[in-house]
Formats: sequence, structure tokens, C-alpha cells
Amino acid sequence: MAQSCFPYQAVIFDMDGVIVDTEHFYFDQLDEMFAAAGIPVSHEELCCNVGKSLKDFQKNLVRWFAMGGVDLSIEEAEARYDEWAKEHPADYASLLNPGVRETVAELKNRGVRVALASSSPMDNILHVLEVCGLSDAFEHVTSGEQFLESKPNPEIYLHTLDLLGLPATSCCCVEDSVPGIAAGKAAGLTVIAKREDRFGFSQELADAVVDSIADILALSASR
Repeated sequence: MAQSCFPYQAVIFDMDGVIVDTEHFYFDQLDEMFAAAGIPVSHEELCCNVGKSLKDFQKNLVRWFAMGGVDLSIEEAEARYDEWAKEHPADYASLLNPGVRETVAELKNRGVRVALASSSPMDNILHVLEVCGLSDAFEHVTSGEQFLESKPNPEIYLHTLDLLGLPATSCCCVEDSVPGIAAGKAAGLTVIAKREDRFGFSQELADAVVDSIADILALSASR
């Protein structure tokens, strides 16, 4: 195995917005769905949903439909969204961020362990990884649905660190959203943010910001 000059023993990747550019796709999908329904959900509202947990998303759906005078349960609201999403499916392979496969392979070549910790449901995570040719890329895959609270709660990262058997000081995570960055910091990880300028949120709490996933290969220790 190649000698690693990378400053961390493991990298824990977020998925949405980091592995695949899905955050913007989901934003547009929701925008189009509510516009078609004649419900005035603002772009500011939709931006605030980026990086949130599934539970938060479900609550937002209920609230957004109610803004249009449509009172639904969480199950009913999610069913309406799922119906729209089925008719407007994501092409995850085309949304794979440039350099992801090559970067993960190079990290492993250097002896760096790689894991994934995403707020998305596990079935969605596994589907995305499969169509993007990454099914066997990560040593551990963790979903936010496994916990009472997902990001910004750090539990998903603390659990992944337990699976790796490594201290937070020996690892970094790659995030993009405010909840994800907050979760990584609360877990004691060095947080690398993939630059995201489309939703108006700040990444200032991250330890470093990179323009592309491949840029993490040039990291030096930030501690």
C-alpha cells in the first residue's frame, strides 16, 4: 500500500452536495412542484431546507402545503412529493460531482480510510452509490435515519468514528451545508467544506473550503 502523506487517517464524506450535486436538483424539483400547484413557497424558504434531515424535510412539506391551504399529514405530504419525484426522477449518475471516484480511489491508494455519513434514507444512499459506481467505495455507510436526530446533531459522525475506531482528531469530514458543517464541528472533526454559493448560506465555520472534491488531496493539517 502506498505511504500516505495525507494528514488524516480517514475522511468521512457527506453525500448530497458533496458526492452528488443533488441539493440544487431537489431545490428545483420542489420549486417546480409548488409552482405547478400554485403554492407560493419562496426561494428563501427552499434554501433553508438545504442540508436538513428527512424529518425536517417532512415537517417543511406539511408547512409548505398548508401555505397553499392544503392541510396534509406528514404521510400525505410525503406521498404527494414522492408522486412528483417519481414523475421527475433524478439522474444521479449525471449529478456525480467531478473527481469523486478518482479522489476516493486515490485516498485509499494512500492508505486513507473512507466512510460516508448522510442524512438521507439508507435506501436512497445505496441507490445513489450503485448508479454512480460507488457501491464498494466506502468502508462504512451511515444514514441519519438510524438516529433520533440527524445533522446538525453530531451523533451520525460520532457513530461513524466508533465504526472506524478512530478519534475525531485523526479524521476530517467533507460537507457543504450549514447543518452538516455544524455536525462535523460538534463531533470534533476537521471540517472541509465543498464550496457552495447557490443557496446563500455561510460556510465560515468550516476549517477549510475547497472548490472541488479533488482539492482535498492537497490538504495539509489544519490543527
